[in-house]
Amino acid sequence: MEKQEAIVLYPSPPIGHLVSMVELGKLILSQNPSLSIHIILVPPPYQPESTTTYISSVSTSFPSITFHRLPTVTPYSSTTSQSHEALILEIICFSNPNVHRTLFSISQTFNLRAMIIDFFCTAVLDVVAGDFTFPVYYFFTSGAACLASFFHLPTLDETTAGKNLKDVHTLLNIPGVPPIKGSDMPTRVLDRNDEVYDAFISFSKQLLNSSGIIINTFEALENRAIKAITEELCFRNIYPIGPLIVKTRTGDNKNADSCLNWLDSQPEQSVVFLCFGSLGLFSQEQLKEIAIGLERSGQRFLWVVRNPPELQNQTEPDLEALLPDGFLNRTGNRGMVVKSWAPQVPVLNHKAIGGFVTHCGWNSILEAVCAGVPMVAWPLYAEQRFNRVVIVDEIKIAISMNESETGFVSSMEVEKRVREVVEEGQVRERTKAMKNAAESALVETGSSRHALTALLESWSPKQT
Repeated sequence: MEKQEAIVLYPSPPIGHLVSMVELGKLILSQNPSLSIHIILVPPPYQPESTTTYISSVSTSFPSITFHRLPTVTPYSSTTSQSHEALILEIICFSNPNVHRTLFSISQTFNLRAMIIDFFCTAVLDVVAGDFTFPVYYFFTSGAACLASFFHLPTLDETTAGKNLKDVHTLLNIPGVPPIKGSDMPTRVLDRNDEVYDAFISFSKQLLNSSGIIINTFEALENRAIKAITEELCFRNIYPIGPLIVKTRTGDNKNADSCLNWLDSQPEQSVVFLCFGSLGLFSQEQLKEIAIGLERSGQRFLWVVRNPPELQNQTEPDLEALLPDGFLNRTGNRGMVVKSWAPQVPVLNHKAIGGFVTHCGWNSILEAVCAGVPMVAWPLYAEQRFNRVVIVDEIKIAISMNESETGFVSSMEVEKRVREVVEEGQVRERTKAMKNAAESALVETGSSRHALTALLESWSPKQT
């Protein structure tokens, strides 16, 4: 009996990476329902319970998707690591023997056509190289410009004469990327002494050894960066299949209903939405400064507030204590403050939303593009400063929130930018044009559908 063909997906542990990989699996199944999708799960080093409900829901709705949970491993640095990234990389490396056993087990029942891995899971290439012959692809969950910067990272490492990128004061020239300050590069490559710097350099070199790279972007959004990768950097197996976004996410249904009901009563394109992702935390001082700026602006707003880092052990924020005295009462007729979570995609697609103050996570950027909502770029961590340069200077779908050298943003700056994003016409028109381009990319004759078809054909039996 002929074995069923299967694809293995290997995301890194954070739930955002898992969700993106699951969405990719769903997309593949939509084009080839006969495939079996197998997702290997490395136990996350924190909050393991946060994925259980989500995985159960996916398994019920998509029986062709099977999850394989690996045993928990204990890395040497579990008590000394200074970053989640370093801990995740160690856990992935230590999980290699378990991945090998899982791949071997799957291969006994299924015909493995390909494996798709997260950038953080590069260590698994050593596992595959020895005993398996299927091709390995990357799924790069940020944009093409960011990918171009990672391709160029080994060159920067060699040409900066031992300097840290954060200390390079001339603009960097990277193919496909607007001129960028060294300090705007992704956080973990700014300092050579960072505990994951060497790993990122090594992984960037390994990109060239993959069978291809799938990117969550589309040609019209990042045409120059995609061309730079294929023509200047000479890596042609690029598959821009986006925008791939999650239509619904698990959260507080009561919060969702209250947000959307409130928006129903607001004029069209009048509300500024402020939301900074699950890890986007501000000090209490910064929260008060945002509140002052919003109040002075006179703009309508919907603001998601999370506890400051020092209060993360509390279940939900005490808004009266965190925000200026009387703020909620004074702004209650034109603003809504939500605790911890809001349904971002439905909110962005509501006709009342006129602007989005975002931390510049790539998924959030794509969600705003698909909704046609102009952005105020306020990056906080990871590659978000890099993304700000791309969406402000290159794609021109956002305006920049300017911070001090310490990262603090004044109330005057908040006031200025929330007004500007609602009133500024060119950025709005540019964003609407990109929304239309995103829709065109996803039709059967669109660029992203062509890329997806080429990807599936690349691992078909005729090509091997």
